[in-house]
Amino acid sequence: MELRVSSRRIFRPLLALLLIGGAGVFSAAQAQTQPKAPDTMEARVQGCTACHGSHGQGTDNDYFPRLAGKPADYLYNQLQNFREGRRKYPPMNYLVTYLSDDYLHQIATYFSQQRPPYPQPAKAAASDDTVKRGKQIVLNGDPSKNIPACAACHGKALTGMEPAIPGLVGLHADYISAQLGAWRSGTRHAIAPDCMHEIATRLTDEDVSAVAAWLSTQPAPQNPVPAPARSMKTPLTCGSEPQ
Repeated sequence: MELRVSSRRIFRPLLALLLIGGAGVFSAAQAQTQPKAPDTMEARVQGCTACHGSHGQGTDNDYFPRLAGKPADYLYNQLQNFREGRRKYPPMNYLVTYLSDDYLHQIATYFSQQRPPYPQPAKAAASDDTVKRGKQIVLNGDPSKNIPACAACHGKALTGMEPAIPGLVGLHADYISAQLGAWRSGTRHAIAPDCMHEIATRLTDEDVSAVAAWLSTQPAPQNPVPAPARSMKTPLTCGSEPQ
């Protein structure tokens, strides 16, 4: 009996093998020609710069603050606070959920070393009396309410102090108001003793608006770096500041 094998039955499996083999060769060639993303901190922090600016300079959006040049330990503390839920902002909470302490410290160090220029300060959007009240609190405090001056911790130039006190220049008024409100209500926390919560609870709504109005109009100094560690004796003990 003559056996007849259809040429189609032979051709189809052969064609499939050729296609699979060709696809494998193409994939290997494509992998060799595909550029590899650089393994640098600049590349790794692109998830941060999408909101905070290419060098952490902040954006025109009032709620994405400047990161650049702030003390590394301050930035590290905030990343930990977001990871542990002491600060609530879902995109940030999600972004850092599974990052290690070491990685968070690398991110903090990277942004602390950035030096992009500061934006021009905002024009006052509040009354002269409100701005004057804000200046008084920031520079001198309010002894009648046991409120220390902001400058007593954040420096005369308001650029912060190493290793963990942030600068206040270059921030939007709405962001400052929102953070003081969060400290006051307890929706933003720090490691105990939580000195900012303690201070914020002594501020009225008018005080918060005044402080935010004046701070947002202040230009950065020529050398806007944080003051050296322990160059000032702060009026309160804060849990986030090493003793």
